[in-house]
Amino acid sequence: MNKTRSTGWIVAFLAVLNIVIHLAFYNNLEYHRDELLYFSLGEHPAWGYASIPPATGLLAWLVSSLFGYSIFAVRLLPAIFSGALVVVSSQIAVLLGGRYYAQILTNIAIIVTPVFLRTFFLFQPVYLDIFLWSLLFYWLIRFQTSNSNGSLYGMGITLGIAMLNKYLIIVALSAILLSWVVTHHRTVFNRKALYGAAAIAFSIFLPNLIWQFTHDFPVIQHMEALQRSQLVHVSRSVFLGEQLLLSFSVLILVLPGLILLYNSKRNRSVTIAVVLVLFFLWLARGKSYYAAGIYPVLIAAGAVWWEKYLVRPFSMAILPVVMIGLILPILPIGLPIYKVDGLIRYFQKLEDKYGIDVGRRFEDGTIHALPQDYADMLGWEELTQIVDKAYKQTGNKENVLIYCENYGQAGAVAIIGKKYNLPEPVSFHESFFYWAPNSLKKEVREFIYVNDELGEDIPTYFADIREIGRIQNPYAREFGTRVYLCRQPKVSLKAVVEKRLKSTTPF
Repeated sequence: MNKTRSTGWIVAFLAVLNIVIHLAFYNNLEYHRDELLYFSLGEHPAWGYASIPPATGLLAWLVSSLFGYSIFAVRLLPAIFSGALVVVSSQIAVLLGGRYYAQILTNIAIIVTPVFLRTFFLFQPVYLDIFLWSLLFYWLIRFQTSNSNGSLYGMGITLGIAMLNKYLIIVALSAILLSWVVTHHRTVFNRKALYGAAAIAFSIFLPNLIWQFTHDFPVIQHMEALQRSQLVHVSRSVFLGEQLLLSFSVLILVLPGLILLYNSKRNRSVTIAVVLVLFFLWLARGKSYYAAGIYPVLIAAGAVWWEKYLVRPFSMAILPVVMIGLILPILPIGLPIYKVDGLIRYFQKLEDKYGIDVGRRFEDGTIHALPQDYADMLGWEELTQIVDKAYKQTGNKENVLIYCENYGQAGAVAIIGKKYNLPEPVSFHESFFYWAPNSLKKEVREFIYVNDELGEDIPTYFADIREIGRIQNPYAREFGTRVYLCRQPKVSLKAVVEKRLKSTTPF
């Protein structure tokens, strides 16, 4: 067997290994809040949603149609794409002149990069975004290497699909175009193929653009809400510092990767594009993981750089051993390799022994016992059971309405509630707003209300209000969320709901 073929088998093995690693701990925690939302989107396929383009909802529909709604099914597709990222990154290394060692080193680095451990564990737009950024850089380097029009069309197709997944790809596109302007690649603007590729990208993205137009561009409202509630807490200095944590043990490849690309006249534009991406996100106070898509190409370039200087077997083995050795102690930060109690002990030990609270800062800037992603994977089963308990106490089910204040609660009732035969809840939050009924067929006699507290208006609507239960898990982000059973309406709830739908927005 020649070395090229054996390298192909090793790359395939490492791709499968990455998939297995991401599925090994799938059941240590519950569904993530966002996963419940996205699989709820899959119940209502559309060309757009309140906060994201359509790809995630359409993929959720596909997964649920084939495999159902189990936690394993939810985590399956991100894990598969973790393997695909290994393959694409390996091919980037080949384009940059890497041989068998560079490919294998790239693959190992992709597997142990902290940001990829977390993102390819959860069903969110981020895992596909990182993969598509990497694919876009693959086509970019292939074009700059071969000068082929086919690579430009590959970029166009990738860009169009990426726009259907997450609008963040516009940052990468802007950086690439500017990098062409300031390098000798500016001649690409004279090629008809570039504009053909742009037309393809626009055609793929057009259905979502039409949806945005017909729904008054909710993406603008979403960005404004994101800026008010989350990005305002992002420190620019923290953003830069956290870039080191995103790569951590593979930083030893990232920095040489920047050097190799910059020293290559053919691919210097890639370094410029990477720096511009970081600058744009720093300027906009973006979250640190927004930049995750730049790392596969830097890792591949760094592996090629090291391959040129490491010739002895011992020195070649040192790098992967160091990367793996460094990631093992902090693995629980990237993957929930323990169940809840073990994770709590781990993070508490980090604070007690080393005085650090890494990973435990929520989007609002506060510090908690667990990282926000982990806290968002607790309490949903408990909440759904309480809602089910309330629902069983109701009389005529045709006159019962379940209302949830936020999309996490609504997603739990909609998805986990399937095994309890719960009806789909009504919520005015996020995309649930779009499929809330314009009018109710029946008057509401019994109302199940889910919120972190009793809304001030609820007592004016009902004479009989009883708390059925609340989330008791103190580590859940929804700790204390309550479920009320409201009876003896004082007003027409049918009219109240219909009025609310006309006067509110998804955010």
